[in-house]
Amino acid sequence: MLWYKAFHILAMTSWMAGIFYLPRIFVHYVEGLEAGQDVARLEIMAGKLYGFMTLMALFTLGLGLWLWLGYGFSGGWLHAKLFFVVLLMGYHYWCKTYLNKMRAGSLDRSGRYFRLFNELPLLIFIPILIFVVVKPF
Repeated sequence: MLWYKAFHILAMTSWMAGIFYLPRIFVHYVEGLEAGQDVARLEIMAGKLYGFMTLMALFTLGLGLWLWLGYGFSGGWLHAKLFFVVLLMGYHYWCKTYLNKMRAGSLDRSGRYFRLFNELPLLIFIPILIFVVVKPF
């Protein structure tokens, strides 16, 4: 079971790396567009990154389900963690909507907006980490 846990953590770390980096690509895209720069490569990068992070999210969720079945579903901390995991999945989907807007050429938010948008997953990840490590209830 520890191998599953190790791969779950590896997949989650990779997913979070994508979650943190994709909005930075959005920042560079909108600011580059405003500056009249060629941003086509950023579109390609964002699409590939989204594909990678989606794959890592699926591995994370699949391995997490496997761990849940192996260890059982007990403790309020796990319920709370899963609530924040659902929020993280929602954020992941929200990134997809911005990626689609980027591809359509209608990404209409500012670089400042995407810098703030980039902070949201940290606010979701911190409670997940605390619930897993501390198990407060």
